[in-house]
Amino acid sequence: MLKEFSISTSHRNEFVDITHLIQNFISESKIQNGIAVIFVPHTTAGVTINENADPSVKKDMNEFLNKLIPKEPFFTHFEGNSDSHIKSTLVGPSLTLIINNNNILLGTWQGVYFCEFDGPRKRKFFVKLIRE
Repeated sequence: MLKEFSISTSHRNEFVDITHLIQNFISESKIQNGIAVIFVPHTTAGVTINENADPSVKKDMNEFLNKLIPKEPFFTHFEGNSDSHIKSTLVGPSLTLIINNNNILLGTWQGVYFCEFDGPRKRKFFVKLIRE
């Protein structure tokens, strides 16, 4: 099963919790055990897993990436978003999640985040479910 999701981001750099979207798709699929592959088809966005209990973690990750890879005038890419491409490369475009008993297998404090590095934009991501 493959599903395309659309989301809109509201900031240039933003972490959007998409855990509930993925879990709802898994629940509807009735797949008990297997894997879910999440793929982001953009060169200035990515996907990651991190803490979703304390919102300051998203803020800290975002601020650190901005300090590590600032929007610099010396980049030569004509669109002016080379920092976004570099951040996307570091975070990565895909994840593989385990489905166990019709649920995403995550740690207590973990969530799945769509990572926007060149917004605001209308974006998409795909989830492919594979039955065990």
